[in-house]
Amino acid sequence: MIEEIIKNLNKGKQMLILLPIENYCDKSLPPYYSSIGGHTRHVLDMFNCIFSGFPSGIVDLRKRVRDVDVELYPVVATEYFDRMIEQLLKLKASDLNTEIDLVDDLGSGSCMVKTTLGAVLAQAQSHTTHHYSTIGYLLCNLGVHIKDHTFGLNPTTPQTSQG
Repeated sequence: MIEEIIKNLNKGKQMLILLPIENYCDKSLPPYYSSIGGHTRHVLDMFNCIFSGFPSGIVDLRKRVRDVDVELYPVVATEYFDRMIEQLLKLKASDLNTEIDLVDDLGSGSCMVKTTLGAVLAQAQSHTTHHYSTIGYLLCNLGVHIKDHTFGLNPTTPQTSQG
């Protein structure tokens, strides 16, 4: 599980390598007028919440860092990717079964549920892929092509041929 999450985060890092900074920050596309940088920061903030809260047993997804520099500068985002990957590499398989309290606001105020670190990391993995899909939409509409044709695709999505 940890290896797959690291692979997915590395896809985000690789996407940044060839991406011009003006595309990284571009917020001109409808319908949401969001940037690749904003989605990247959001994904990484979720992992940061997990690793910040895990030692105390309370992961609070409302406590995102929201560092604007991550949204504006790919090099800062790359460093953030590296820090999250470093945290993943420190985990032991047994850590995944550790019970934690997960706190979030689902729309009507704060709520807390008991879960495990593994479940929250699985949620973060799915969340990352979802945002990569949106980034893929932005890349396509900005005319940027990346080599990884699996970027933003959930592994369980049936593959169809285009022709």
